[in-house]
Order: sequence, then C-alpha cells, then structure tokens
Amino acid sequence: MGMNEASFLDDINEHSKATFQFPEGLCSGMDHSNLTPAAVLIPLYRDGREWFVLLTLRTDRVENHKGQVSFPGGAADKTDKTPVDTALRETFEETGIPPQKVQILGQMPPLVSSSGFLIYPVIGKIHWPIALTPAENEVKRIFSVPLKWLAEPENKEERLYTRQNGTQEMVIFYKPYDGEIVWGITARIISDFLKQLKKSHER
Repeated sequence: MGMNEASFLDDINEHSKATFQFPEGLCSGMDHSNLTPAAVLIPLYRDGREWFVLLTLRTDRVENHKGQVSFPGGAADKTDKTPVDTALRETFEETGIPPQKVQILGQMPPLVSSSGFLIYPVIGKIHWPIALTPAENEVKRIFSVPLKWLAEPENKEERLYTRQNGTQEMVIFYKPYDGEIVWGITARIISDFLKQLKKSHER
C-alpha cells in the first residue's frame, strides 16, 4: 500500500466522528442476556505525521486470554453507565492513562468473544506523549503499532483456527510486530476499524 492509498489515515479525527456513531448505553436493543457486557478502548495517537495504536500484552495471571495482545478493557462495572465509561476506567487501571487525556472519537458495533463477552470497541485519541504505567498483575508491556503497517494487506491473513473446545472458525492473524502477534478478536476489531475508515474516506 503506497502513501496515496493510505491517505484515509490522514484525518482520523473527522472520519471517525462521521463513521463511528454512539449506540445508546450497554446492550441497547439487543438480547444478549447470556453474555457479559464489556468494552475496550482503541487508543490512537499521532506522532509527527503518523498514527499509531497502543496495545497491551497480557500477563499469565489474568483470567482470560493469558499472554495475548489486546486492547485495554474489560467487563462492565455496575458503576459504568455506558461502554465509554467502561473503556476509560479499564484503560486507566491497565495503562495509567487518565480519562481526561482521551478524546472519544466514536464507537463500533459490539462483537461477541469466544470467552462469552459482548465487547464494545470505543475509539479514543490519546494526548501524546503521555506516561504509561502497566498494571503489574494484568499487563506485561504496552507497545505501539503504526496504523499504516496494520493497513497493509500483506501484513495479515485469515486462518482456520481450532479452539480448545474443538470448534473451528476463521481468525485474523497479523504478522509479528515488535516481537508480538496480534490475532483473534483484537485483530478483528483493528481490521473492521480500518475497513470502515477506508470506506468512509472513499464516499
């Protein structure tokens, strides 16, 4: 993908606001009573002319998705009124980024995870640079990946993946970046986000 083809990444602020609107509340209009509401933040920042996304590597001490790359996020708390509340609270707990340093740009439709969560991806722009403090028991490291790299078709593939319970499904895997592999629902969210952003730019 050349620079011109990646031009949809130039003005994420405006395209996100136009593309990713806010659904009302948690699980509105849907019957997902058997799923646990959750939210993640897609933490974007701009350094110079390039956009990056922050990702976390989970420790082996967390309950779900041990040792995997993920967005900061987690299950909704009874104090959370919206997915944005959940995403900001969890991001602060896991990375030390305070809510006032995050500009909310929009929200994607929820996805169902293999672990029984209904995940609402919230898009936020981080005021960069900022100090990062990984939560000791939950986050092994925090790292960044350029959106331009994630948008390159040759850097990802879909594979048939067999889960521990024997079920099979097509799962997105990105090539290793900075020693880490982004795959599964995190990769799906990134892929869907970039796809919608590009579609919005082409209108």
